[in-house]
Amino acid sequence: MPHPESIAQRLARFNTEAELAPANIWIDRKAVAAGADSGPLAGLLAAVKDNIDVAGFPTTAACPSFAYEPTRSATVVERLLAAGASVVGKTNLDQFACGLVGTRSPYGPVQNAFKPEYVSGGSSSGSAVAVALGLVDVSYGTDTAGSGRVPAGLNNIVGLKPSRGLMSTRGVVPASQHIDCVSIFARTVPQAIEVLMAVAGHDPECPYSRHLPLDPAAMPEQFRFGLPNAEQLEFFGDKQAQAAFDAAVVALEGLSGTASRIDYAPMLEAATALYEDVWVADRYAAIREFFDTRPDEIDPTVRTIIGAGQKYVAADVFTAMGRMGLLRQYADSLWKDIDVLVVPTAPTAHTIAAVQADPIVRNRELGYYTNFVNLLDLSAIAVPASIRPDGLPFGITLIGPSGSELRLADLAQRFHQQTGLTLGATGEPLPAAKPIPRVPGSTVKVAVVGAHLAGLPLNSQLLERGARLLSTVKTAPHYRFYALAGTVPPKPGMLRVAKDGAAIEAEVWEMPMTAYGSFVAGIPGPLGIGSIELEDGSRVQGFLCEASALEGAEDISEFGGWRAYLGRAKAAA
Repeated sequence: MPHPESIAQRLARFNTEAELAPANIWIDRKAVAAGADSGPLAGLLAAVKDNIDVAGFPTTAACPSFAYEPTRSATVVERLLAAGASVVGKTNLDQFACGLVGTRSPYGPVQNAFKPEYVSGGSSSGSAVAVALGLVDVSYGTDTAGSGRVPAGLNNIVGLKPSRGLMSTRGVVPASQHIDCVSIFARTVPQAIEVLMAVAGHDPECPYSRHLPLDPAAMPEQFRFGLPNAEQLEFFGDKQAQAAFDAAVVALEGLSGTASRIDYAPMLEAATALYEDVWVADRYAAIREFFDTRPDEIDPTVRTIIGAGQKYVAADVFTAMGRMGLLRQYADSLWKDIDVLVVPTAPTAHTIAAVQADPIVRNRELGYYTNFVNLLDLSAIAVPASIRPDGLPFGITLIGPSGSELRLADLAQRFHQQTGLTLGATGEPLPAAKPIPRVPGSTVKVAVVGAHLAGLPLNSQLLERGARLLSTVKTAPHYRFYALAGTVPPKPGMLRVAKDGAAIEAEVWEMPMTAYGSFVAGIPGPLGIGSIELEDGSRVQGFLCEASALEGAEDISEFGGWRAYLGRAKAAA
């Protein structure tokens, strides 16, 4: 939806506020890449991490001697502009996107939006803090090991890490190009998903892009969430973080979630492999020529990490791929028993001084819950959970299989809404929940009037197919309603009539189109699915019955709905 202020008004305010922002967020904000006049993102201001090309801005990857002037924007930027957003600056990062701390930049460390002595998280540090402070509406980061999630968790914003290949990486300076993702920062879950829906999609110019349909199924109202075994949870002595996570688990249970424990060891093995095995060779390959010819111009910590990739040979790669494939099989098996995996976004928060004193160990600690996600081909969304007693934000991350972004977003918004938190570091209240958009044509609306209503015996047939309740409505006053004889469980029948009709209470559910066929096939005669007219004149698919079913049935139209009839029957008993 277009922003109420004009772009000119917003830019004037942006320039004033940006001048007052903490130092080292921006690498370049002198130019503006203006978006289209209309589109789903019209009027939004965006920032872009400076390892992603924007025509008119230099790309430095936080290494001035590496800088170049792109003549074309990255695919994700082209699509962002086409959707109406305007890019107002390039943001600071850990050099070559190597780090989870936000301190490895010649432009200086990016300070936490809440407590400046603490790290902001990286490598997408500037992008996250610009959103947290309200300087821009949304921003792009990248995520290889957690760079789109850790900064979100440490700055009280949403960080969406899409499935690999869902968003193009053409025009992105890679960190580890086989598993890199462009990530999205926003202050609310719906805003992040709106950006995703506007820019995602296959790109034939990107070698890692893939045709990946989003699962349209909703997160069930009653969901199962996995947690690492208690002895595998790690907070590195941070009691406040541990207490915040325990409280988040209780809140999830309060949202009708059921917790179960999983073995986190395979995830830890994958996480360790990202920096301490052959996979680091992908980082070396990404900047090999520059690394070999100008190593002294690279941050010493970054040079140490990437340089470790030089020792591996091709045979090591194939051995590691086989082992990672087995770990991926384990991850895939989880979804039979849980709907979502829940972990802390970061196990603790470090000061800038502590990171500078021991940069590799402190960085490794921050990646305890993030490093494995891309290697195991999973999707994730980091969402704020609370503000700790010491004033630092704490967040959790919801993790699901590839393509599950919309399901994760359903639960992420439900969780965010009950936190009572304000937006980022702005102090602004969290707006009311918005429907998470679905891919057009991927779902179908179904009106139910009887045993499939929420909480009634056949409602499970909707829930197990990933359907979600949209609204409670009434039909147009063109129907007669009957309690059918001899049905188990008891069911009503609704019949359209030419006169003397009544309006009947109904629930409208949204179901994935892929599940709709099996749902309809399971409906026993004389019931069936037809077109139902609602009180607002719209039509959806819904339950009707054949006239022959009315023999021995009781006309219950006067009750106006199945629940009212059941209430009468219960009272009479």
